Amino acid sequence: MKVFVLSGGFIVVFVFVLCGCVSGKECTNHPTQLSSHSFRYELLASKNESWKAEMFQHYHLVPTDDSAWSSLRPSKVLGEEEEFNWAMMYRKIKNYDGSNLNFLKEMSLHDVRLDSDSLHGRAQQTNLEYLLMLDVNRLVWSFRKTANSSTPGLPYGGWEAPDTELRGHFVGHYMSASAQMWASTHNDTLKEKMSAVVSALATCQEKIGTGYLSAFPAELFDRFEAIKPVWAPYYTIHKILAGLLDQYTFAGNTQALRAMTWMVEYFYKRVQNVISIYSIERHWLSLNEETGGMNDVLYRLYSITGDQKHLVLAHLFDKPCFLGLLAVQADSISGFHANTHIPVVIGSQLRYEVTGDPLYKAIGTYFMDIVNSSHSYATGGTSVGEFWSEPNRLASTLEQENEESCTTYNMLKVSRHLFRWTKEVAYADYYERALTNGVLSIQRGREPGVMIYMLPLGRGDSKARSYRGWGTKFDSFWCCYGTGIESFSKLGDSIYFEEGGKTPGLYIIQYISSSLDWKSGQIVLNQKVDPVVSWDPYLRTTLTFSPKEGAGQSSTLKLRIPVWASSSGAKAAINAQDLPVPAPSSFLSLTRNWSPGDKLTLQLPIRLRTEAIKDDRPQYASVQAILYGPYLLAGLTSDDWDLKTGSATSFSDWITPIPASHNSHLVSLSQESGNSSFVFSNSNQSITMEKFPESGTDAALHATFKLILQDATSVKVMSPKEAIGKSVMLEPIDLPGMVVVQQGTNGNLGIANSETSRTSSSFHLVAGLDGNDGTVSFESESQKGCYAYSGTNYNSGTSIKLKCLPESDSSDEEYEKATSFILKEGISEYDPISFIAKGLQKNFLLTPLLSLRDESYTVYFNIQD
Repeated sequence: MKVFVLSGGFIVVFVFVLCGCVSGKECTNHPTQLSSHSFRYELLASKNESWKAEMFQHYHLVPTDDSAWSSLRPSKVLGEEEEFNWAMMYRKIKNYDGSNLNFLKEMSLHDVRLDSDSLHGRAQQTNLEYLLMLDVNRLVWSFRKTANSSTPGLPYGGWEAPDTELRGHFVGHYMSASAQMWASTHNDTLKEKMSAVVSALATCQEKIGTGYLSAFPAELFDRFEAIKPVWAPYYTIHKILAGLLDQYTFAGNTQALRAMTWMVEYFYKRVQNVISIYSIERHWLSLNEETGGMNDVLYRLYSITGDQKHLVLAHLFDKPCFLGLLAVQADSISGFHANTHIPVVIGSQLRYEVTGDPLYKAIGTYFMDIVNSSHSYATGGTSVGEFWSEPNRLASTLEQENEESCTTYNMLKVSRHLFRWTKEVAYADYYERALTNGVLSIQRGREPGVMIYMLPLGRGDSKARSYRGWGTKFDSFWCCYGTGIESFSKLGDSIYFEEGGKTPGLYIIQYISSSLDWKSGQIVLNQKVDPVVSWDPYLRTTLTFSPKEGAGQSSTLKLRIPVWASSSGAKAAINAQDLPVPAPSSFLSLTRNWSPGDKLTLQLPIRLRTEAIKDDRPQYASVQAILYGPYLLAGLTSDDWDLKTGSATSFSDWITPIPASHNSHLVSLSQESGNSSFVFSNSNQSITMEKFPESGTDAALHATFKLILQDATSVKVMSPKEAIGKSVMLEPIDLPGMVVVQQGTNGNLGIANSETSRTSSSFHLVAGLDGNDGTVSFESESQKGCYAYSGTNYNSGTSIKLKCLPESDSSDEEYEKATSFILKEGISEYDPISFIAKGLQKNFLLTPLLSLRDESYTVYFNIQD
């Protein structure tokens, strides 16, 4: 009878998820802004009590349609699970025996090593340096405070500060990131540090004695369960649980697993208590506060322990009012807080893997389809101001607060699951796009611990001017810092996937220089990818094989042929013997008994292409992004975004690659004045002397010029110093086709179009008039004896003029100094993937979004015929 009742109850669950909660917009907080982590932090940190009172005056988690569930579900279900094998019963209901799921197997991070000289290897190393900087005592400070233990050292700031309700979330991320990074590098210092964190947390848990473990007191859960204002306590608990589980799965730390299971037992009883005292409805109601991926981590735990309590609790953190929308395939996610709900979908994907319920496969598939088709930018990312906007209306959303980094981290998980299930190239293509543009773009170069929260996509925006700008090492710890350190710790986890069977199979879906110890294939494989450049439009990778001693079996390699590749010019060869290359969006498959020294090469032509923004309004049809293979190209600009293709029949008519040799033509021109160094700069079309800038900034771009030799007969690529004695022009690096021009004697130098300013833009480059080594002077070709002149004892903003030599025969030391500039290489340089695009008013320097730091850019253009 009990089994029948429970069985009926779960049939009701199935029907409810399909049919209930279609009014999904109610599945959120009220007021809606409270769903935003950034808004909640500002509100709680504010001293404006009247603002807080106003926002919380109407606080409630609005009701869903769970009343139908509430009246049908047995209220004592959590107390009855030990009376039967719940999991076997549920699988029987779904006609699932576990034998029909042929998922690809992920390769262990322990078996993958990134090439340290690769783009991904450098990003990983930068992250490792940050993880090693963080202090154990400071990380666990608030956990010890909560446990009434001694607290040596000082706590960190930002979202880990002792007065922040979300404190402790980053520590969970740190445990996950350090576990994955240790698996990726086997860095001994990191292992000692992460083990010390786990040990400290376990000690805190023992001190509390109930199984509870967090950086904040359990009182926050009293408020959560009473539907009172509180900042997402289960969000933080999910991060701690996931961190402990990762410490066990990647590093074999059994202390972490014990701490985690004790935590889960504690929260199992809390949820049971809520349902017993109130109702299941009250529990569902509370889930409208963000709970992270509680269902996900609990399904993962159940797959290890087989404990029915873990499975039941996982189900109770599935969010029916959101998953129900996806189950009935309603594209109605606009208005939802994106990163509250993507983890719920990830958890539902684990539900499919654990239970075999095909409904949850359909939910994950549909979710990916609608996000990718209606809510994603060219980066592969999603969300504006942390929320989903109206479908296919993205042109109105381009601003500084696009693409919360956490959402990209989680969407990669969604696509990764889907690829493992289906082996469809489209999901691997998406993964590559989002990883390349949405993840690699959030680090500030090689600076450890400097990342962004949002990835701006508006015209003339900058990562430095995004929401909160660049974070700091020890006083930010935003949610996106947590997902950021995880992303850069597991860059090797989706390059290779394994397929079981009589003949082992290996899918290579990302072209990242790396090595793989493929144990079941009995091969050590090395993948070497040539750096991608603009002037040679091919991706080239070479695979070499080292079979292990005694290996004799055949195995199959399947290499992704991406959607962005061109069929024309694609080549593959095994030991110099040509292989047929299939069409894009498929796999090149090769089965053989691999021998030492075997070499497989693949050459894929990279296409330039435009991609319209996801907006079905006709007036926005011209808003398009430009991509080169998987790389989203950003145009360096502070405002303009107009491109004109005219009668162009191919991309080469309006987009031109920049050769590698042109970096040797880039120069900066500086002078010393007082105790400061100043540099020759373009300031709003006027040439001025400005303080020497930091690289990676607009000021660095404005102080970098391309030295153009006017001798058209010279075919030799000359270094700047070799140009002394020649006629030259100066082109601002970020304004291709524009040049520095003279505007008469004593007139200020400016910027104009090179096509209409040939005479006024020509200078005779000579050795510096001051006679010092390394300096040069610029003499006007049209007005001999007149030179570019800065003045003496000047400040930032001083205009550069064209000034003639004094009439007296004697030398003028001040004039010679003011007309002499120290010639150095450019402060900025061209990325290897750089192009020039013809614009309506000006031309644009295009460079990968991932290469930018503080520079202003646009990733969408108004492209006109």
